[in-house]
Amino acid sequence: MVTAEAIEAHLVNLNTIAEYNGGNRATNTPGYDVAALYVEDQLERAGYEPYRHEYEYEAWRTLTPTVLARTTPEKTSYEEGEHFETMSYSGSGSVRGAKVTAVATDTAESGCLPEQFADFPEGHIALVKRGSCPFGEKVQNAADAGASAALVYNNEDELFTGTVGTESDVPAIGVSGALGEELNASTRHLRLKVEVDASITTESSYSILADTPGGKDDNVVVVGGHLDSVEDGPGINDNGSGTAFLLETARQLAAQGEDPNNKVRFAFWGTEESGLVGSTEYVEGLSEQELDDLALYLNFDMIGSNNYGRFVLDGRMELPGSVGAPSGSGAIAKVFEDYFEEQGQVSEPGELSGRSDYLAFMVAGIPSGGLFSGGDGTKTEEQAEWYGGEAGKTFDPYYHTPDDNLENINWDSVAELSAAGAHGVEFLAETTLPVNGVVPFSAPAEVEPLRKGDAWLR
Repeated sequence: MVTAEAIEAHLVNLNTIAEYNGGNRATNTPGYDVAALYVEDQLERAGYEPYRHEYEYEAWRTLTPTVLARTTPEKTSYEEGEHFETMSYSGSGSVRGAKVTAVATDTAESGCLPEQFADFPEGHIALVKRGSCPFGEKVQNAADAGASAALVYNNEDELFTGTVGTESDVPAIGVSGALGEELNASTRHLRLKVEVDASITTESSYSILADTPGGKDDNVVVVGGHLDSVEDGPGINDNGSGTAFLLETARQLAAQGEDPNNKVRFAFWGTEESGLVGSTEYVEGLSEQELDDLALYLNFDMIGSNNYGRFVLDGRMELPGSVGAPSGSGAIAKVFEDYFEEQGQVSEPGELSGRSDYLAFMVAGIPSGGLFSGGDGTKTEEQAEWYGGEAGKTFDPYYHTPDDNLENINWDSVAELSAAGAHGVEFLAETTLPVNGVVPFSAPAEVEPLRKGDAWLR
């Protein structure tokens, strides 16, 4: 039985590892390597044979703090993390006192079409609004038109974290909706200073995987979550909680002493916080046959949020932000929803939008689902009635901060979501019929026929 107490013991150990190794478990740090050794040791003690999936990737980092400041009509410096964030894979550059030109900011396609930049003044900073196309397309269109930098402001008031995917030709900065609207209203006299100092290096890292010894190896249930944290803290909820859940579920599955019908593959992904690298490299490296052998993917990324909710990843794509869920994903969601309903607990769909390690599996056509206790969304009054906690606050106020620690884990969330998660793993380890039509194998029954063709035998 997977218990919150057992998960807490793993989290205490992961916290100790971070504490003694620079305060985090980020990829390519001692904290990550020691945490990986802990995971491998726990799996080996339970009877698994864990293995490492190694990969190379392009690591993007800022070398000095990014600058965004207004030089006219009034000098104002904006704060990174409050007013803006440097988009990952932003190009480097220094722009001083450049004019700003807004591009089709009254449409959802702002910056998406090259023709919107037909008369763009060379050397100006492009101001575009978040909308219907990837940030990388907006920034590339701006660069092609001669922009010196690109600012993408949110379509909601708050700040967001964005990426242009591959290194851009010009600096790319994401701006809060509130500041973006302010800048958009004053472009006539506005001049800005933008400085981004970043580099890209080729690095290597690894994920850890382990299979149950038995079960159908052509109908594999993959259960995963990321092992790395951000550099700013120990990452006890994000994603120590998912890591601890995976470990304890693997231990308890092994302790049952009977092989599941379907092989279960536990995956502890590396380099999630730098762009879902570990899971993406793994899936993209599989052969067509190896992909065909995967029945489904379950993701557990943050199950102990301080101001939590019970979110079931939206396999039916009921939410506007959920996209591309392969057939069978809705059935996975129902497994978890039915469990919560049986416990008399409310659950809600959580966006299946590509924000965590399920993305590569969805792109490959693998049915995907999982659980999530909430991150930077804001809890409503109704949700506070369902789950407790405080309305008007984010589900995890400590997300990606040094305070994502043991003190700020909500143990009710851990208990409720881990129980649901363990139920889902056990259910799907036995049968994936509702997801992909595969029934459990059973030996043919012994039959004593009465006839052979038209003739009676007895």
